[in-house]
This record gives sequence, C-alpha cells and structure tokens, in this order.
Amino acid sequence: MIELKGLTKKFGDFTAVDQLSLTIGTGEFFGLLGPNGAGKTTTISMMSTVLLPTKGEILIDGVKLDRHATEQKRKLSVITQEYSMRQDMNMEEVMEYQGRLYRMPKKSIREKTDELLEFAGLSDYRRRTVRHLSGGMKRKLMICRALMIEPEILLLDEPTAGMDALSRRQMWNLLRRVNAGRNMTIVLTTHYIEEAQALCGRVALINRGQLQKLDSPETLIRELGPYAVDETAEDDLVSHYFRQRDEAIEYLSRTGESAALRATTLEDVFVVCAGRKLEGR
Repeated sequence: MIELKGLTKKFGDFTAVDQLSLTIGTGEFFGLLGPNGAGKTTTISMMSTVLLPTKGEILIDGVKLDRHATEQKRKLSVITQEYSMRQDMNMEEVMEYQGRLYRMPKKSIREKTDELLEFAGLSDYRRRTVRHLSGGMKRKLMICRALMIEPEILLLDEPTAGMDALSRRQMWNLLRRVNAGRNMTIVLTTHYIEEAQALCGRVALINRGQLQKLDSPETLIRELGPYAVDETAEDDLVSHYFRQRDEAIEYLSRTGESAALRATTLEDVFVVCAGRKLEGR
C-alpha cells in the first residue's frame, strides 16, 4: 500500500504539489490525471525519490520512503516519458545490463529476459538494436526492463506518449496483464482520458498541485451525469449533463440541429471540475 500524506513540493515561490494526501491499495491500477503543470510528474518524481518533498511524506507498506530506504526503493520501478536506453544496444543487451546493475545471476538474467520478451511479444526482435525499434517497441522494452527486478510497484509517467493508436492499445493490453497476472500496483499519469477510463480502477484529478476529485471513473461520470448534450451557441460548444437518458433526449428535442447527444467521459468531469482541458488547451 502507498500512502501520500500532506505531500508538498515547492520550487522557490512556486508550489508544484500542494498538500496531496491519498492512499493507493496493493494491486491497484491507479491514475493521476491533470493538465500540463498540474503536478503529476512532480508527484511521480517524489514517489521514485528523484525529488524530495518540501513537506509531507510517502509511506510504502507503512514505512517512510526516502533515498536511504533501500528495501522500500527496491519495491519500485519507474518508466519515464523519455527513452532512457543506449541506442546501440539490442534488446538482450538492454535486459542484461539491467540485470547486472542489480547483481542478478547470469542464469536468472537469461531466464527473465526470455520470459519478459515473450510476455511482451518482443522475442522475434531480441537482436534488434534500440535505434531500429518503433516507438511502441521501445515502450514495451522499457516495461520489460522495469519488470526485470520483479518490483511490487510500477510508476508510469506518460507511458504511451507519442505512440500511434494501435501501439497504444497493445500497450494497454500489456499493462492489464502485468497488473492482473502479477498483482502489481501500477500508478499511471496520462493525458489520454480513454486510457485512464480503460485501465484505472480509480483516478485522482489534480489541478495546480491540489487534489480535486478521487474515485472510480464510473462513479465520477455518474455523479456528473452519464448523458451529455453538446450544444453549439455563438461559435462556442456548451455541454449539458443529465442523469437520465430521457431527460437528455427531452432537452435535445428542444435544441434543434445545433446539438448532439453522447456519453459523458472522464474529460468532461475534469473540465467541469478544473475549468480547462486535460491537455492544457
């Protein structure tokens, strides 16, 4: 279990994360959502001890996490937005290098490499160098590398950024299998709302470093109203939300051709809550 208690990070006079408190259960697939500058990556950086909190603390299974908590840190693996692999290494070499960093026996490195590359559907490309991999393959390889040490917690910061639609769906399936098959706690930051809806059991909506909402996507959508009517008025799009489909249809019947009925999404919840798009538009 992960506990964030009054987590705060300041850079000079700027507060990136402001008194953030939440609990993430063991084996949970948890999402951190928010616009650019909301504090998501800063939170992940503190959870991985890359950054130290200005105030507050992080507990893993009841033990405070800091840079000296070796046992707690070994429970974590982090995948950042940037590709952090040598371009001249092939997949096998990337995995071997990771194993050696953690002083794994050679036999274990070979066995884990075979297992993980097969698990991610990368076995046929094991001799291909990183520079010749597609973006989706690189992301999958980064997950394999992170799983090499059998972590209990996987921190993912924008894991599908820049990937095409097919590669993103393949990544979703891989992450579902990691979460379900290994009972691994996964904390995900993403700008893709459908990604959070598809993967996360609960999400935290963060804006300007503060927690705005915390619940399952389904509950948050139900609270706002599962039926949305988009109405164009004076070159602006205004959305209205309804708890009952009949209410939405009745309203739609009075608006003419300038409106359309659709399902409410998690992005609607954030826009109403924070007053701006998740992408920061």
